[in-house]
Amino acid sequence: MRPRNVTIKDIAREAKVSIATVSNVINNKGRVSEETRRLVQSLIDKYNYTPDLSARSLKNKHSHLISVVVPYLAKGEFEDNPYFWQVVSGIESGASSENFHVMLTGISDSPDMSFATERHLDGLVVIGASEQADHFQHIMDLNLPCVFMDSYITKADVYQVYSNDKFGGYLGTKYLVSLGYEKIILVSGIKGKIAEGSGVDYQRWLGYKQALAEAGIEYNPELVIEEGNTMLGGYYAAQKVIGSIDRKTAIFVLSDIGAMGLIRGLNELGISVPKDVSVVGYDDIFYADFMVPSLTTIRQDIFRKGERAVDLLLAQIEKREIEAKTILLPVELKIRESTTKNFSQ
Repeated sequence: MRPRNVTIKDIAREAKVSIATVSNVINNKGRVSEETRRLVQSLIDKYNYTPDLSARSLKNKHSHLISVVVPYLAKGEFEDNPYFWQVVSGIESGASSENFHVMLTGISDSPDMSFATERHLDGLVVIGASEQADHFQHIMDLNLPCVFMDSYITKADVYQVYSNDKFGGYLGTKYLVSLGYEKIILVSGIKGKIAEGSGVDYQRWLGYKQALAEAGIEYNPELVIEEGNTMLGGYYAAQKVIGSIDRKTAIFVLSDIGAMGLIRGLNELGISVPKDVSVVGYDDIFYADFMVPSLTTIRQDIFRKGERAVDLLLAQIEKREIEAKTILLPVELKIRESTTKNFSQ
């Protein structure tokens, strides 16, 4: 049983070292001899000592708490989408190594941001923000360290992390063209984002259009289906695309979770993937390789994206210099069983 009053000073006194040395052992930092490290650690273990984060927060004026903020996050959407699991896992990995804790917050377009001051947050990682929406200015008005992920904010002084989404849209479309498909349906995310000209789906749509143009295929806006970024959205999208499917058709879904719903919906309508239509997803979530058929997709390193976002955030909180405020991560094509060559030519 740990004595109630054991403090870092007590550990330092018994080990006959400075408080700074004990702190270095706890945080695995600084130069400490192996003998001293073993001695201090044995006392920490003996007394079951853990740092008093509340006292540390008062001293450093840090709560050691950051929030992952997701605009428009509907109830249940986080649990249903492994993309968010992997992003938050990456953020938690980076944050926990520096003794920061992570909370998740969904907000609407005109949010009450009082939670940030009430919880004394040290910073925010904002996923999928729109510069045109009210929530963006609300977030900026907080004057907290902040990193925007998958947002494509145009302001030069904003910290951002995103993948090469335009190239991802290009890669997926170009691959389907290379298989011999002349009509490629695009199933995108939140309705209006492409028209708004912002966000990841807009960038992927630009890549889609570029690949079509290079192949000499005329862009047809009627082949762009929106609101397919959830499993249920993809499922209902199957009913919207069924009338457009012929032997020259393939489908590019801008999220794996949407592609999973779409394939289920097509199957119920008697359309087999890839026998009747090839399908490409986007993200390469964990389940993509375990589907039947396994999903051809555009892979982005989701976990790494979360890690890099929290790196940028902690650099701001700790006032460390960084090389660049914007981090662009690569994407790649992962070919699996949901696509096949078009043999109808």
